Amino acid sequence: MDRTIDAGFREPHESGTQRWSREMAAALKLGWPLIFTNLSQAALTATDVIFIGRLGADTLASALLATSFYHTLMIFSMGLVSAVMPMIAIALGKNRHSVRDVRRTVRQGLWTVIMISIPVWIVLWHCEEIFLFLGQRPDIAARSTDFMHTLQWALLPYLGYIVLRSFFAAMEKPMWTLLIAALAIGFNALAGWTLIFGHFGFPRMELHGAGIATTASSTMMFLGLAFITVRHHRFRRYHLFGRFWRPDWARLRELWRIGIPMALTFVFETSIFYAAVVMMGRIGPTAMAAHAVAIQIASLSFMVPLGFGQVATVRVGRAYGRGDPQAVAYAGWSAYALGVGFMAVMGLLMVLIPRVFIGVFLDLHDPQNLPVMELAVTFLALAALFQIVDGAQAVAAGMLRGLRDTRIPMFLALFGYWGVGLPLGALLAFQFELGGVGIWLGLAAGLGIVSVLMTLRWRRHLAHISAHPA
Repeated sequence: MDRTIDAGFREPHESGTQRWSREMAAALKLGWPLIFTNLSQAALTATDVIFIGRLGADTLASALLATSFYHTLMIFSMGLVSAVMPMIAIALGKNRHSVRDVRRTVRQGLWTVIMISIPVWIVLWHCEEIFLFLGQRPDIAARSTDFMHTLQWALLPYLGYIVLRSFFAAMEKPMWTLLIAALAIGFNALAGWTLIFGHFGFPRMELHGAGIATTASSTMMFLGLAFITVRHHRFRRYHLFGRFWRPDWARLRELWRIGIPMALTFVFETSIFYAAVVMMGRIGPTAMAAHAVAIQIASLSFMVPLGFGQVATVRVGRAYGRGDPQAVAYAGWSAYALGVGFMAVMGLLMVLIPRVFIGVFLDLHDPQNLPVMELAVTFLALAALFQIVDGAQAVAAGMLRGLRDTRIPMFLALFGYWGVGLPLGALLAFQFELGGVGIWLGLAAGLGIVSVLMTLRWRRHLAHISAHPA
């Protein structure tokens, strides 16, 4: 038996220290491929930005307007279909050979991909009217819409990839998704370079080329995972695409019941960072540039607790499905300790050696960058606190998803981010004239409140599960 996979395995007379060590090892084994998969997906976006940036400032502005709107709707859609992960984990906890339950969940996840993609496509196709309503320049809005008309088709295959990625994560076999994501980076870079600039006999397509490359990469990622599920002996017995046309309304309702709050939680969290960018823009270009550097550093380090949050969803879900309250506690707290511990170390490094991180994004020897660098150092000092609570809320949210608890965490996120974080940041920035520092303090406060509330809710669940074991 693979003890790092079976959360319920326990050595006779195993001590608490041994149990913690074993659970930590299992979390790390599952976590590092998920973390690098998250980083690789960030690299896909970075590759596109690098190529498009060489086309000029106006073209880059058009692309960023389109991709920001596209990613907002995509994040909502991702949250919805990601409900597949805890549902499969719980089913495998109840019966590790539960082929039918897993197949039903994946099938309805793919149904959901189709159902959500069609209305989103319609909105994206008519995005020019939305951009003009928001006060964008007509030429930028027109060029952004032109780009969107090729980019938007990436949505369906990418969401299909997310469903299959959730399946592999719940199966505790994430190396396959890491392999496909790594291949996609190279494919996307080659396709983007070829189509954007016109190489190997292809015409120079600029933004159209970027959209086609992204769509092709997303399709390759979905087809790559689909091929593995069909051909690999470990997964083909699930027949994930068998009788795909058959509806399963009960399972579909359950997926949407769990997924809609997850989707809204994702939107509440990401949108507050968009709002912070808008407020930074009102302060000035120096604050905007320093914020861009600091938030990029924070976002990259966030991939680690995000990965451990996914670990928590899977490990907690399996233990919960098996009706083992002690295993639920060990699985959740182990992922929590790893995620928060990493962010604490990163926070310390941001305080001690901030210029090392900033130097990745700015030329520290250029005198023109001095004001941005000094402000970025201040922001990174605030990010040290920000990091810890951000990691805590990310893993705590994953722990709660493993228990299929998504509705109340959605309201906690809404309260913390938009009820406290954003208003406090605006108040400190503009009323108390703290500028960008005030915005960062508001973000840290909002994330801190969410992390505390979600952790308390997790403790309450543990007490209830222990008192009423299945």
